[in-house]
Amino acid sequence: MLTALSTVAFCRADRALRSVVFALLGLMLLGSAHAQSNTVASPNASFSRPEVAALGGVVPTAPVRLRVWGFEVYDARLWTPRGFRHSQAMQHPFALELQYLRKLEGSAIASRSIEEMRRLGSFSEAQAQSWLTALRELFPNVGQGERITGINVPGVGAEFWVNGQRAGVVKDETFARLFFGIWLDERTSEPKMRAQLLQGLQP
Repeated sequence: MLTALSTVAFCRADRALRSVVFALLGLMLLGSAHAQSNTVASPNASFSRPEVAALGGVVPTAPVRLRVWGFEVYDARLWTPRGFRHSQAMQHPFALELQYLRKLEGSAIASRSIEEMRRLGSFSEAQAQSWLTALRELFPNVGQGERITGINVPGVGAEFWVNGQRAGVVKDETFARLFFGIWLDERTSEPKMRAQLLQGLQP
């Protein structure tokens, strides 16, 4: 009897431990601490992307993979026009594509975006809530292979596409500067990823 009870207790403890571990891993995926990024093999540049067709003549950079605590999160790439200079990025129309490698909730992506934007500039709580509401409406839950693409529209703001379908636009240049700054600003929390994304582009 004692052995049976011990076995039951051990199984319950084991299940509880696994639940805690999985919960912690889920939180880690939403953070950027100890994140790693690596350039991955570039696919044929001729593949179709309806979201960038209107930009005309843009070409993709090699995708860069974000890993958090060993978990692969997404591949990021830029689509830039001829003459693009990253020091003057917001003056150019360009696209930033994130192709996800695992399931993530859209609301979590939106919240994390606002947190990262706070690192780059100050904005009011009213702005934060307005932007968060907009992003939660624009960003769906994503799974492996799905993509969210942001397009910088100079003088307007940021337009978003999900899997090649237009989702909407945030008409705010300040928002666009801070949002794309998550990856392009020198103060980004992922300087290695930024360097890899901008590799080969004019400063």
